[in-house]
Amino acid sequence: MALIFLYFNLLSSTVISFDANAGIRQYSAKADDSIWQLEQTKRLSCKLNHSIPSYGEAQFISYASKSKPMSFILDMLIQPEGYDFAAVKSVPPMWMPGVPSKELANLKLLKQFDGELGSKVSWLMLTELEKGFTPTLYYQDWNNQNDKVLVGLLAVNFKKVYLEFLKCRDELLPYSFEDIAFTVIHHEPNTGELTKASKIRLDRIGEYLKNDPDIESVLISAYTDSYSGRSLNQARSQKRAKAIKTYMIELGVKADRVKVEGFGEKRHISSNKTILGRDKNRRAVIQMAKP
Repeated sequence: MALIFLYFNLLSSTVISFDANAGIRQYSAKADDSIWQLEQTKRLSCKLNHSIPSYGEAQFISYASKSKPMSFILDMLIQPEGYDFAAVKSVPPMWMPGVPSKELANLKLLKQFDGELGSKVSWLMLTELEKGFTPTLYYQDWNNQNDKVLVGLLAVNFKKVYLEFLKCRDELLPYSFEDIAFTVIHHEPNTGELTKASKIRLDRIGEYLKNDPDIESVLISAYTDSYSGRSLNQARSQKRAKAIKTYMIELGVKADRVKVEGFGEKRHISSNKTILGRDKNRRAVIQMAKP
């Protein structure tokens, strides 16, 4: 009954008018059944899940990248049949009598899609949950014009798992697959050693590969400048490409998924008449693909 009171308190404070004869369908876990779970994919993603009985699941997700953005997904068992908005409010707990609900945002409901909110609103919802409030979504049912739907995210059992989620997010890689899927590295003249910057890039790829076994293919194409002779440069480019392949296999990429090509002096991208131009031509291009 207390939860029902809170929801009706929410409705009375909104700008949306409800027909007195309209039905209100409420979806929220009971206090004893409020479950928050952390789903972690190594250092690539963190997902905080909350099951909503008979409705679906609320998900807060963060992925590996420089900014580690946050998103909220409302995974509905029955997706919208049309286009509308769901109001998102923060409802105070019972032990805060007289505290008004707070309006947080509007969530777009798109036909045959789950609901999704961006980073700013996701953080708002998380901070409200941390304070013990109930982020609540409400909208007109698309299958029954006589019904309004209320969906609540209960804060019971939230804080402990939320702390684990924050730790998981803190350990995410500061770059994504898209950041390394196409990488160009360069070699020092004559020695074949990678430049310092290129070693850092290759180490970054290596760290990613340790955390993602689902690389479908890797293509390594190596090139040289025009010094030392064509046959020697051809052999040199093939040797460098194979060395990078060996490195990736040691990190767990299956050998049959790695293809190497040595082009020697072919396909220059800059003039060989200058030191800077030759530096650009001594390169290896690594291209990776996922399913």
